[in-house]
Amino acid sequence: MPFNFKFYPVLGALALLTACGSKAGDAAKTADAPAQPAAPAAPANPDQISVSPAQEKAAGITFGTFERQNMTTEVQANGSVEVPPQNRVSITAVLGGYVQSVAVLPGERVRAGATVATLRSPEYLTMQQNYLQSKAKVRFLAEDLERQRILDVEDVGAKRKLQMARADYATEQATLRATAAQLRLLGISVARLDATGQIVQSVPLVSPIAGYVKAVNINPGQYVGPQDVLVEVLNRDDLHLELKVFEKDVAQVKVGQKILFKVQNAGRDEELTARVFLVGKAFDDNARTVRVHAHLEPERTDLLPGQFVAARIQTAGARVRTLPEEALIQAGELSYIFRAVGQDSGRTVFRRVKVRAGAPQHGDVAVAVLDPLSDTTRLVRKGAYFLDAELRKGEGGD
Repeated sequence: MPFNFKFYPVLGALALLTACGSKAGDAAKTADAPAQPAAPAAPANPDQISVSPAQEKAAGITFGTFERQNMTTEVQANGSVEVPPQNRVSITAVLGGYVQSVAVLPGERVRAGATVATLRSPEYLTMQQNYLQSKAKVRFLAEDLERQRILDVEDVGAKRKLQMARADYATEQATLRATAAQLRLLGISVARLDATGQIVQSVPLVSPIAGYVKAVNINPGQYVGPQDVLVEVLNRDDLHLELKVFEKDVAQVKVGQKILFKVQNAGRDEELTARVFLVGKAFDDNARTVRVHAHLEPERTDLLPGQFVAARIQTAGARVRTLPEEALIQAGELSYIFRAVGQDSGRTVFRRVKVRAGAPQHGDVAVAVLDPLSDTTRLVRKGAYFLDAELRKGEGGD
């Protein structure tokens, strides 16, 4: 059968239409498919972040520079406000007796020599009687001794009688002096007893120092002995701190060091100062602590003996760069701070800087910058946590 050339144009046209339809379909599919996200561009500097003025205001970002402060190492210690032993008096009875009257109340101020109570006892009467009898006997023995001396001079009396008279007189004088001393301890006036011969029925208990009555442990009619503490008096003119420092810290504490302390449960947040003037030389066997004493600076009269205190003994110091705690981002051994480096399209650009941070003290932290920065560098003193969060978002963090 002869080949019909008339069909070739038709076949060519069909082939061309098929090819064009395929290309058009592929183009339509490509147009309908969703666009794939482009790979994020790496930031120019991973330690930089820029924020708008509105963000800066909302985050409360404030600027400043380093501050130079004396940052110290400190030893923590607890203790109390105390007075020296000579300013604390426990009044007792030299000789047991019955309480006749009480003249003071706790908290009352008394002067030195003021009567705080009176006691009575038959023994007090007996001691005064013994004194008067001994005094009369001494007078008699003195006259007898004088007679024996005259007889001895005239070689009439015996030597033995003169020696006996001397011994009796010396013995009775010793008895008289001892009895007089006992009466003075009781608070009985020997001079008045000598002058009038009148025996008193009661004896006063007096305060040897001026101060405030801390405690009254007696009442009228009560019998008290020499071992009983009847009244306690405190003089607050020389208040000081008595602190307990643990064995591991005592080597750091020296005389002259400054102490910052707060009085616990005093209803105030005031921080007071003192200075070490005495470091104990022996350990408390039970708690393994050493007592440290410190003078208040300045002296205060609004503290009470026995009040508990929490103290920080400043043992060493150096003048270093510091920033507020809220200016630092803690990151293990290293920390970060932020500095302002310029403007970009109206946004402030911040850069993260590595530093080494010391222990916080009173809200400030000593910082050592790893790369050189001048003291006048514009730093973020507040709002660092916001910048750190924004920077982490840019890094793909939470």
